[in-house]
Amino acid sequence: MPDARHVSPKSGDALLLVGTMKGLFLFRADKGRAKWEMGGPYFPGFAVYAAAFDSRAGRHRLWAGPQSMHWGGVLRASDDFGHTWTNPEEANIKFPAETGAALKQIWQIVPGRDSERDTLYAGVEPAAVFVSHDAGETWSLNEGLWNHPQRPRWEPGGGGLCLHTILLDPERPGQMRIAVSTAGMYVTEDGGATWRPSNKGVRAQFLPDKYPEFGQCVHKVVQSKQKPDRMFLQNHWGLYRSDDRGESWTDVANGVPSDFGFAIAAHPRNPDQAWIVPLESDEFRCTPEGKLRVYATRDGGQRWEAMTGGLPQSDAFETVLRDGMAVDAFDPAGVFFGTRSGKLFGSADEGRSWTSIADGLPPIVAVKTAIVP
Repeated sequence: MPDARHVSPKSGDALLLVGTMKGLFLFRADKGRAKWEMGGPYFPGFAVYAAAFDSRAGRHRLWAGPQSMHWGGVLRASDDFGHTWTNPEEANIKFPAETGAALKQIWQIVPGRDSERDTLYAGVEPAAVFVSHDAGETWSLNEGLWNHPQRPRWEPGGGGLCLHTILLDPERPGQMRIAVSTAGMYVTEDGGATWRPSNKGVRAQFLPDKYPEFGQCVHKVVQSKQKPDRMFLQNHWGLYRSDDRGESWTDVANGVPSDFGFAIAAHPRNPDQAWIVPLESDEFRCTPEGKLRVYATRDGGQRWEAMTGGLPQSDAFETVLRDGMAVDAFDPAGVFFGTRSGKLFGSADEGRSWTSIADGLPPIVAVKTAIVP
């Protein structure tokens, strides 16, 4: 196994957590984000679909969900930016025996709200939410979603029956939305006790009923922190905006080369601004015309503009997956994405210009950002 290199971030630095099919990599830069240092690979040879940085309660804790040969996914943590990692002797996220289910993959790790300093959420495959109230020491299955009467009729998408999105409402403590491929979106307003589908207006192109109550293949959803009513959704065919916290959706695929894609990211302050990377089709999941183009909207999806400065515009048949794009909280915001060919790109000016951060990584499946406190 290759020896890992390490980075030593300082307060105010930008941090990228890059999950790949063969391990986790860390990148650090100062606020200017012009020069990046790389750490890793951590967990070499193991796929890492989920990663997070938890800075609540004075922590500098990295979380990762590498595959395990014995338990599917397993959660591991580092409090020293990857120099050392916890190594649990048994699965720390596992389904109760009575469910008859076995964990295949950890798809999402989400620190709780600032008011929930020791709470963490995890989205997994088969589709379920797990929660920890003791900073990740112990985890329990959310029974309300697992026992939902519609769950037996959920069908797996191409990536499996994965719960890949968890959105904690920034203003309503009891409200959380999740997205499952292929079940669609569900929302709870009572802290997870009960759930209901929330897919009005989202198309299921592959079903006889094109607008069912549930069963949509939602690829990714993002929510504005400043204006929580505003959300954007990238679907398996379909690009949508909601102005009522996901209760209803409007198609905003205006002028993009394809409304098929996976990745979508929202601006940290401007609720009208978002970024996507369209792919040609579900049969040819590569950038249209071999041009690597990030599209941005600044008016809530009325218009989309190709942001291509510094990106290859010929023979670039790239694929960006659902968690392969992220935005940081600096001003101006940084935008970052990784491809299945192992290329990592970044922009420190909200997509106006792009630079190559790394080339030759294993296939990239997740990119997460953080600012070191």
